[in-house]
Amino acid sequence: MRRGTLPDVSSTDNPGNGVQQDAPPIAETPETTVPEAASGNPDAVTAAAGTPAAPAPGDAALADPTADAAVAEPPAGAPSPVPAPKAPTPSAPPVEAVVSDPSQWGRVDDEGTVYVRTADGERAVGSWQAGDAEAGLAHYGRRFDDLATEVSLLEARLKAHTGNPGEIKNKAQELAGSIPSAAAVGDLDGLAARARAMVETAESATAEFRAEKAAARAAQVARKEALAAEAEQIAAESTAWKASGDRLKAIVEEWKTIRGIDRKTDEALWARFAAARDAFGRRRGTHFAQLDAQRGEARAAKQELIKEAQRLSTSTEWGPTSAAMRSLMDRWKAVPRTGRDGDDDLWKEFRAAQDVFFSARAEQDKARDAEQVANQQAKEELLAEAEKLDPSKDLRGAQNALRKIQERYDAIGHVPRAVMRQLEDRMQAVEQKVRGAADAGRVRTAPENPMVASMRAAVTKAEEQLAKAEAAGDARRVEEAKANLATRQEWLAEAEKSARR
Repeated sequence: MRRGTLPDVSSTDNPGNGVQQDAPPIAETPETTVPEAASGNPDAVTAAAGTPAAPAPGDAALADPTADAAVAEPPAGAPSPVPAPKAPTPSAPPVEAVVSDPSQWGRVDDEGTVYVRTADGERAVGSWQAGDAEAGLAHYGRRFDDLATEVSLLEARLKAHTGNPGEIKNKAQELAGSIPSAAAVGDLDGLAARARAMVETAESATAEFRAEKAAARAAQVARKEALAAEAEQIAAESTAWKASGDRLKAIVEEWKTIRGIDRKTDEALWARFAAARDAFGRRRGTHFAQLDAQRGEARAAKQELIKEAQRLSTSTEWGPTSAAMRSLMDRWKAVPRTGRDGDDDLWKEFRAAQDVFFSARAEQDKARDAEQVANQQAKEELLAEAEKLDPSKDLRGAQNALRKIQERYDAIGHVPRAVMRQLEDRMQAVEQKVRGAADAGRVRTAPENPMVASMRAAVTKAEEQLAKAEAAGDARRVEEAKANLATRQEWLAEAEKSARR
């Protein structure tokens, strides 16, 4: 088995289904083969033969807790996973090698036979012909120490929960069965009892181990289920296209780190995530396709507005065309944007067409303003001339002069709006001065009736209008003024009669 990550993950490639490789089983103490002594005794042991070294704690590595999970291989056609560094297997606390006193548990007789004392009595475990009895007893004591060290190592791993309890139980059973008949000198009964006790402890530890492993697997499944659910929610609701796309990429990277799930469950969860990611991609593609279509329609609409603005740009109908240009601007604002660069270019074309018209209108306005200023100056000159009239010295001459000035005044065109009222007030003041002088020249024996005064003023006004019409040589205006004067005179006569009664 191997654990690794896939370099590139497609919609159907599951990147997170590898698990850790099983660790090797506990190293077994090799059976010692003792060469025959020179004396020919098949049970003889030479001092040079030595004894196998006790296994160090690190030599009995146990399996990873997730080693029995099914490994899900990548789907067909997916890139081969790159092997990842294997996580180090936790080890039990260091166990010191056991050194016992074999003289308390055995002896060597005069013939070199080595015995061990057990609960069932003494038992011959071998023969020592290579040296003195003390060396032979030490040799078989070291064999016992090797077994004791191995039992201590298993006990330490079981206590520290650093190995597979099932494998520890199997090894403990094997030791419990082999220790009573081992060719070693030491407390074999006690050591066998420790191995048997380990078997019982490992049984309960196995159940706990399986529960922990199931909980760990369930937690990993829950993590991937949460990621799949998040991806499904993004696929169904999100419109933050860039942020959501980045989040889906991050989910893939996080997915790769989640291990220890059985193949079937892992593939089902990956299928959910892949389907959600594909759905999001299709929805995002549809959105941008629609956006492109809308931008195309907006571009076409704005190009039509540009053509219309270009057609109106040469118009000299200033009022109607200005209103039309404002309408085009309102329509432009109602059209969606076509994109940053394209929209800016279209706007420049549209604005350039409008600028042609409004620049021409501005030039025309300047010319009109200059003409109105000239008209203002001309009217001010006539007003200055009219204000010099003195009706108290020559009423009839003042009236005639004022009439001619008024004709020339009315013939002048428009003046700036800001001074229009001011000029009219000055002209009315001159007219009132002349009219007041004419009224003052009339002899009155009694205060004039207001109605008669009003009618007389109307007659005077009608006479002035008639004089202006005759001076202008407009026959139609003359006839209208005569008719109006006759009517006013009839009303004045009736008012005077009523006043005399």
